[in-house]
Amino acid sequence: MTIKVLLVEDHTMTRMGLHLVLEKVEDIELTGETEDGEKSVELAKELNPDVILMDIGLPGIDGIEATRRIKDAKLEARILIFTSRDNEDDIFAALGAGANAYIMKGANPEQLISAIRAVNDGIAWLDPAIAKVVLRNITKTEKTAPGERVSPQKAAKAAGLTEREIEVLGLIVEGLSNAQIAERLFITRATAKAHVHSILQKLCVDDRTQAAVTAMREGLV
Repeated sequence: MTIKVLLVEDHTMTRMGLHLVLEKVEDIELTGETEDGEKSVELAKELNPDVILMDIGLPGIDGIEATRRIKDAKLEARILIFTSRDNEDDIFAALGAGANAYIMKGANPEQLISAIRAVNDGIAWLDPAIAKVVLRNITKTEKTAPGERVSPQKAAKAAGLTEREIEVLGLIVEGLSNAQIAERLFITRATAKAHVHSILQKLCVDDRTQAAVTAMREGLV
């Protein structure tokens, strides 16, 4: 199955390099590209891509606002932020806007292609460098008393998660698919899917990436 990709990048040389990389991959079809944030929203509606490779620093509106508008339009495209920015404000703003994944521009072509495929399959994907930033935010977990933090188990149960759902959430954070979760826990794929659906509802998030971010940020796993 071919993955339709929309490329949004304002640096000409970077965009040309990405174009060359993506056009050589058999299961990826580059359906469009633009350097403008507002134009990316228009193309997303027009081309209906599977994955949007989105830079943050763009003319017009930035990639975070473009992501928000695309998600508000209820389009099915999954958005992979591809940027050199690794500060907490941009990371959480992008994920909060609905981005499905976040990868740094220092990634090699193989990592980028793997990320595109993972995002297309609905798997949570965070660049290792970004995951470290997210993990640091576990320290923001609410405290029960001076000097005492809520344990992951108590925090997860406070969110209404069962012990099995806590296990599944931990595997989502690891980036496992439903099939891999089922294999790891010796359950059926249907059961794994049901657990994932329940977790998303209880955490009030829309997808696995947001669930993983919430889990790491709140210290649930």
